[in-house]
Amino acid sequence: MNNPKELLARNFPTAGQDVLHAATPSLYGGADSSYALAFADPEFLLNPDLRSVRMQLELLKPEMVQREENITSTIVMFGSARILPEDAARALLAEAEALPDGTERELAVRTAQRHLGMAHYYEEARKFAAVVTNYSAKLKTPIYVVTGGGPGIMEAGNRGAFEVGGKSIGLNIVLPHEQEPNPYITPRLCFQFHYFALRKMHFLMRSVALVCFPGGFGTLDELFEVLTLMQTGKCRKRPVLLFGRDFWTKLINIDHLVETGMISPGDINLFRYVETADEAWETLQQVYGLGKSEEDSACGW
Repeated sequence: MNNPKELLARNFPTAGQDVLHAATPSLYGGADSSYALAFADPEFLLNPDLRSVRMQLELLKPEMVQREENITSTIVMFGSARILPEDAARALLAEAEALPDGTERELAVRTAQRHLGMAHYYEEARKFAAVVTNYSAKLKTPIYVVTGGGPGIMEAGNRGAFEVGGKSIGLNIVLPHEQEPNPYITPRLCFQFHYFALRKMHFLMRSVALVCFPGGFGTLDELFEVLTLMQTGKCRKRPVLLFGRDFWTKLINIDHLVETGMISPGDINLFRYVETADEAWETLQQVYGLGKSEEDSACGW
């Protein structure tokens, strides 16, 4: 041994090195062989008995990457995958109006008009994410936008951050209709999940606020899980903003829940309605202290 530095070198090969260098003998290379390294054997890792290991890996991978990227604070944006950007909605309406008169045209026009009527939520989500990302650049502890990684409102959130040169996170999930991650997520921060529960856990683990746009079952599931955890004290309270009072009050009769005793009157303070990106940002600053110094902020910024 001529080099003293060798005394400080790694004692054993890494797992990755062993995967690369472990040749499979031809006698044990068949489909019925168990010779492959356990951690490099997909068939073994996908065994039902390994569910707990897979869940741990799905918890650890996004946690470790975000820790390496020094991500400690996020604002979560929930909302429908079906809401289109305004230009796409207008193009859809133009196509519908160009169809020959008849039932098909009437249906296409109504559908396109509905999309156009909801498209302003995409634009507000895009603007809100840009505002958050721009402000984040001034902080010692940056705030990052995180979405479900898909199209619609999720795309708008990642897009808004991308367009002002910032990073953003996407927590995508495998679905039967193959939901693709939108193209605006920071690649290093684009994750794919199998387990809904672990994905929702990651939404909350670093969140300092949640902003919920109109959506369907998935959005409602995410929103009500957050409200339940805060209501029951299973997680700390944080700002929850609902975009579009008219949409949400038509969908959920909160007053009826209070009147029938299903929730306490104070539970209505778990969230606030907002209409625009500017109002949402102003609410976070003035009501929840986002505009204060990081040391004084009640939200931990």
